Amino acid sequence: MQIKSILLPILMLFFSLSWAQKPEIDTIKTKNGILQIQPILHSSLVLTYNNKTIYVDPYGGAKMYKGIKSPDIILITDIHGDHLDLKTLDSIDTSKAIFILPEEAANKLPKKYGSEIVKLQNRQGVHRLDFFITAIPMYNLPEKTNSFHPKGRGNGYLLNIDNKQVYISGDTSDIKEMRALQNIDVAFVCMNLPYTMTVD
Repeated sequence: MQIKSILLPILMLFFSLSWAQKPEIDTIKTKNGILQIQPILHSSLVLTYNNKTIYVDPYGGAKMYKGIKSPDIILITDIHGDHLDLKTLDSIDTSKAIFILPEEAANKLPKKYGSEIVKLQNRQGVHRLDFFITAIPMYNLPEKTNSFHPKGRGNGYLLNIDNKQVYISGDTSDIKEMRALQNIDVAFVCMNLPYTMTVD
């Protein structure tokens, strides 16, 4: 009985420490520099290139972003709380951030956030800070009006960073628009049943 009472706190400490540790930073050499990729939690990641930092779907609270440069760009894919997480946005410095997001997400974003708000519809693109960012459709199949992710509401993103193309799928099914993409160097693809795709 005493061994169990000691073992439980040790196991809880181990799991809490492993949960708190962020995955290691990956680096990809581009034509003119180094792209750093920092997975954070769930759908969130941080991309850094030429001292510019892009946060994708900030989530998990301030502790997940400790030691990471404040964002120059924040990409939001959808309106759900694991993508548009106002609690996390409140806990990080967004004062100089350009928000790029779908219109429905922008409508839920308090006016206090960001120095600039860019609303993108599917297939629209924008140049910011030497990056070209295109909104790619993301939606569930079969298409239904009451699906978790209806077509046109959210955005996946295609980022041109120097000579590399980075694809962020957002919450989507195996859609034709994703299969039509070519020359992708890095892809972040969702796998989260029943809302998105299986591993296969």
